[in-house]
Amino acid sequence: MPTEKKISSASDCINSMVEGSELKKVRSNSRIYHRYFLLDADMQSLRWEPSKKDSEKAKIDIKSIKEVRTGKNTDIFRSNGISDQISEDCAFSVIYGENYESLDLVANSADVANIWVTGLRYLISYGKHTLDMLESSQDNMRTSWVSQMFSEIDLDNLGHVTLCNAVQCIRTLNPGLKMSKIELKFKELHKSKDKAGTEVIKEEFIEVFHELCTRPEIYFLLVQFSSNKEFLDTKDLMMFLEAEQGLAHINEEISLEIIHKYEPSKEGQGQGWLSIDGFTNYLMSPDCYIFDPEQKKVCQDMKQPLSHYFINSSHNTYLIEDQFRGPSDITGYIRALKMGCRSVELDVWDGPDNEPVIYTGHTMTSQIVFRSVIDIINKYAFSASEYPLILCLENHCSVKQQKVMVQHMRKILGDQLYTTSPNVEDSYLPSPDVLKRKILIKAKKLSSNCSGVEGDVTDEDEGAEMSQRMGKESLEQPPNHVPGRRFQLCKELSELVSICKSVQFKDFQVSFQAQKYWEVCSFNEVLASKYANENPGDFVNYNKRFLARVFPSPMRIDSSNMNPQDFWKCGCQIVAMNFQTPGLMMDLNIGWFRQNGNCGYVLRPAIMREEVSFFSANTKDSVPGVSPQLLHIKIISGQNFPKPKGSGAKGDVVDPYVYVEIHGIPADCAEQKTKTVHQNGDTPIFDESFEFQINLPELAMVRFVVLDDDYIGDEFIGQYTIPFECLQTGYRHVPLQSLTGEVLAHASLFVHVAITNRRGGGKPHKRGLSVRKGKKSREYASLRTLWIKTIDEVFKTAQPPIRDATDLRENMQNAVASFKELCGLSSVANLMQCMLAVAPRFLGPDNAPLVVLNLSEQYPTMELQGIVPEVLKKIVTTYDTMIQSLKALIENADAVYEKIVHCQKAAMEFHEHLHTIGTKEGLKERKLQKAVESFTWNITILKGQADLLKYAKNETLDNLKQIHYAAVSCGLNKPGTENADLQKPRRSLEVIPEKANDETGE
Repeated sequence: MPTEKKISSASDCINSMVEGSELKKVRSNSRIYHRYFLLDADMQSLRWEPSKKDSEKAKIDIKSIKEVRTGKNTDIFRSNGISDQISEDCAFSVIYGENYESLDLVANSADVANIWVTGLRYLISYGKHTLDMLESSQDNMRTSWVSQMFSEIDLDNLGHVTLCNAVQCIRTLNPGLKMSKIELKFKELHKSKDKAGTEVIKEEFIEVFHELCTRPEIYFLLVQFSSNKEFLDTKDLMMFLEAEQGLAHINEEISLEIIHKYEPSKEGQGQGWLSIDGFTNYLMSPDCYIFDPEQKKVCQDMKQPLSHYFINSSHNTYLIEDQFRGPSDITGYIRALKMGCRSVELDVWDGPDNEPVIYTGHTMTSQIVFRSVIDIINKYAFSASEYPLILCLENHCSVKQQKVMVQHMRKILGDQLYTTSPNVEDSYLPSPDVLKRKILIKAKKLSSNCSGVEGDVTDEDEGAEMSQRMGKESLEQPPNHVPGRRFQLCKELSELVSICKSVQFKDFQVSFQAQKYWEVCSFNEVLASKYANENPGDFVNYNKRFLARVFPSPMRIDSSNMNPQDFWKCGCQIVAMNFQTPGLMMDLNIGWFRQNGNCGYVLRPAIMREEVSFFSANTKDSVPGVSPQLLHIKIISGQNFPKPKGSGAKGDVVDPYVYVEIHGIPADCAEQKTKTVHQNGDTPIFDESFEFQINLPELAMVRFVVLDDDYIGDEFIGQYTIPFECLQTGYRHVPLQSLTGEVLAHASLFVHVAITNRRGGGKPHKRGLSVRKGKKSREYASLRTLWIKTIDEVFKTAQPPIRDATDLRENMQNAVASFKELCGLSSVANLMQCMLAVAPRFLGPDNAPLVVLNLSEQYPTMELQGIVPEVLKKIVTTYDTMIQSLKALIENADAVYEKIVHCQKAAMEFHEHLHTIGTKEGLKERKLQKAVESFTWNITILKGQADLLKYAKNETLDNLKQIHYAAVSCGLNKPGTENADLQKPRRSLEVIPEKANDETGE
């Protein structure tokens, strides 16, 4: 079937089906047959050939088709041995006959599958009158609007316009299109008609507009929700927004607002209709970007101790190139502060005329005057964020010039300097909220009983190490910097340092016993990596209380960056990056700090903050107490990819493919890529779906990377990096950015995002009934034995409620999964979509309901209205089972939750004296340490199980609201039983599926 011509209407789909196409026919037991399918010219039946059957049997009457189901959502697909090798996006099923038989098909591409699904659905609705209905509406809203656009440029009403004006008009309507491509399309059309001259008539203008400005993937999405119209009305749009985009409390007024904002035609605005062009405008707008707008403002708790946050940090901020010979410039500070950086570095040395200067000592980097840097910091300190700014002073100055530094800072920064002495009675640092618009000085500080004595003032003499390793000892060095010498600190500078006193790190045990909460240690990247690998648990526990700064190895002379995730996973708050160096590592840093209003502070995961919690940075499995979540991403298409910078060998040809990368703890790191789309950077269709298990969602990031497939070496086109917690589910556009972080005009990816178990509803589901476990084989969270009898007895009492909690959750999840399968939807569907899917089946031939929902009680029941087919009885039975599991969870969750929490509290009473109790029980050294670790593990498990049950109850209550709302929307509720008090579903607990609401199943 020719697919070069874009599909922009149902007529196109019908005509393509009449021409026919090769599809794979799937049967059970791994059997797959290649057959040629076509629609009879009279549109009465669907045929396939060759077939051993009689030709009259190798067909299905259109009238007998009950529904068309997308994806691999029938028993035959699930039982086929090679189902895993079949693309979800290319599979569809025709359900027909009184016994609801299924014809299961696989197309060669998602586009072809969409053509058949769309065409068949129109035929089901309109039968042989489909084309008549479509042809009678050819002068439709869209065509009228495009005609009006033509009239506006045909000022003299000549019936034709110049090629230049036609091209310019279409470019205005679709700014992403290249002028050359539009012009070429007109010339090709004229050539096909053997037309001389360059004048463009209205019909040609409309044809080229339809060809260039219709995105088939968006058209197919529109018709799934359009009740078989060529537009969305307010109710269609409401259903799309709620069921696919996850928006709650949508009404027709909100739908109308969207239509008035994005629909280009006056007719559409007046009628309350959203055309394909309006729908495209909406989906491409910032309203439908992948980044959650809630995260564009400060939305996290900012009242926790400073050590509980990741802090956006810069290394050698004054450098704008490499570390050894590069220039120093104040623009480095401007750039970093404008990007939301909250920790900048100043390497200060004695300068001429008693004015301190900033540069990297022992190197050939240029110098800038300290005072000018403080001026710039004062100007830009709070331009991007009002939260505290940390100045990391690497002081190499004489006492005389230290005093000059202090004078400049006090005079210029004034009251912004935070110099309040730490309260020895406190245990933790103040919060970002308390420290708003304050500047903290991180530096060495004199001991309280000292006055101007000598001390080691450098944390990171990187220049010396770099110089030494490069064999550059002969470089001129400052006179006061002889290796091994100690230098004096002045009292005035010491007084500026309050809660960020730099101290030397010795080891974890010493720090746990002696380090003060206001003391900060700096770690060379190499040393930090060693601790991350050898002492991952200790490093995490250390960072629960103390600030840790990690800086790049001095050997990164080219200013390359370390991977910040390697240290964030250990809880390190201040991971200093070379902001001047673009690439993957800086993409991760920029992407990570986009969240929470880009204020430079991101609250660390709870498991990294709580005093008693078990977490190892190097875990390669699920995290104790945290429920894994499944991320489903479908890369649908790309738009307007630019040619990679610097590539010239292939001319304007781009062969794009997309990488989806997950960055986080080791257990989460993964990547998958799409196929290459050859010679199409303007409108490539990928249609590939991927699935990732995310074990610690609060620390995970998703990175989309578009590359040009080149035989010499794949070249970078664009990327976008986003924290997992900032993903918006549903159909979204991803705005691509260049290598240096600029937004690429009009370049984007169109994707679908679904997350199962969002907010931790339980273990992720895999497809099919076969993986479900009964109680006998079910895995329950296990508690560890401490070998301390009194404490072990307490933990033993927690095992029964843990089992009860797991049973309640998984029974509910399995029952819901069974119902989804019978509805013909995948595991990522929500119950609103399930009800919408079965609604058409619950209507008899005369549209009288065969099944109604009684909504008068909290748990809606299905009531049969006469004799119904066995298939529907099975759905009703499965629904009843699901409702009983929802009811059991809701009615028992609180009691089980209280039992788990009670055990947790009882065990925590032993926490303070755990070492003493263990010693009395005869535990020593390693065994005692193991007991402490097991105690922490058990507390983490208990808290996690309690949280999971709480989330599961909220999810269940939300499921009931979805059922209620969908039943009312579809008119399936028993008259007089609607409960007006029930609100629409909350967005936070909705699960957004990959398939449309109007899909139905057996």
